[in-house]
Amino acid sequence: MTHDDGGLDGLVRHRLRALRVAQGWSLDELARRANLSQSSLSRIENGQRRLALDQLVTLARALDTSLDQLVESDTEDVVSNATVDAAHGSRRWTIRAEPGMSVVRSRITAPPPGPAKLRAHPGREWFVVLSGTAILLLGDRRLRVEADQAAEFPTMLPHALGSAGGPCDVLGFFDREARRGHRDDQA
Repeated sequence: MTHDDGGLDGLVRHRLRALRVAQGWSLDELARRANLSQSSLSRIENGQRRLALDQLVTLARALDTSLDQLVESDTEDVVSNATVDAAHGSRRWTIRAEPGMSVVRSRITAPPPGPAKLRAHPGREWFVVLSGTAILLLGDRRLRVEADQAAEFPTMLPHALGSAGGPCDVLGFFDREARRGHRDDQA
């Protein structure tokens, strides 16, 4: 009797097999790592055995993935559109792979503000300079970040970003707390 209904069950079975094959492992190798028999694993992959939660957890660990990633739906849109914030000259794309993460592409035309305008808030921020040169004020440090360079820092450090003598295009990555802190700054 087959338990594979082609829906989520089938998707999970396909992912198990694909992850095993991507690792270059035989059924025997994954079965050994997951403490299952080779025949049980074969029946799981082929839909001849019910998927049990405890086995999925064990298989996810053996495959160095999470249960969430193993069972997440593949029906979400792959392409996302930017949310435009014309007032601040930015676009934002939400990254679904990491809940709460945002990506913002900004064109910075002004030099960094003075030390009194530095902001600190919970979170972590990363950015890549796409073109031009950015000036990152980080605490009492002034750092030049050139095109094709990146910076990463905890946003609890007082910080601000500006350009050095011309437009600068930056792709910023914000965790949930950092993004919230930047929204609060703009309010």
